[in-house]
Amino acid sequence: MRARLIYLVGSSGSGKDSLLQYARSRLADHPGVAFAHRYITRPHDVGGENHVALTAAEFAMRQRSRLFALAWTSHGHSYGIGIEINQWLGKGNTVVVNGSREYMAQAKLHYPELLVVTIEVPTELLRQRLLVRGREDPGAIEQRLDRHRLLQGSAPAGQVITNDGPLSRAGDLLVACLLEHAGQPQCV
Repeated sequence: MRARLIYLVGSSGSGKDSLLQYARSRLADHPGVAFAHRYITRPHDVGGENHVALTAAEFAMRQRSRLFALAWTSHGHSYGIGIEINQWLGKGNTVVVNGSREYMAQAKLHYPELLVVTIEVPTELLRQRLLVRGREDPGAIEQRLDRHRLLQGSAPAGQVITNDGPLSRAGDLLVACLLEHAGQPQCV
């Protein structure tokens, strides 16, 4: 199997971080799958994502130095995926990234064979999760829900996983998808 970039997308609150953590723990010793960390201009203590926190100045310097394979802005923060993913792909690993639906077209230009995996969740469940998370005020949550409704069902061809039950159900589906597309790493 050829290495692929797996581009995970879904509404904020859909459970992407939990699903990534679930899959990462189950595939920790799999030699053909690598999980990329995002570089974000957001502190570590905000949200559950395992990311590399950068200041705006640090992010801008890395972007000027062309240290990101992918980079975008959303909800007042900058997000980047490091160029190390190119080496991982070149070595035959399938690489999993937490992407952005708004940046998907640009990502596909850089990685035409990327596989989009969309995490879907019913709107009312999403509202509950966002309220419990407590990152945004009610107005911001409604804006996120409006965006969710607008983008729901608009995912391109790829895999869709509904995350509306136990984490293990959607997590096992994600793990199965990653194993199906796992690369064959090369020894050098």
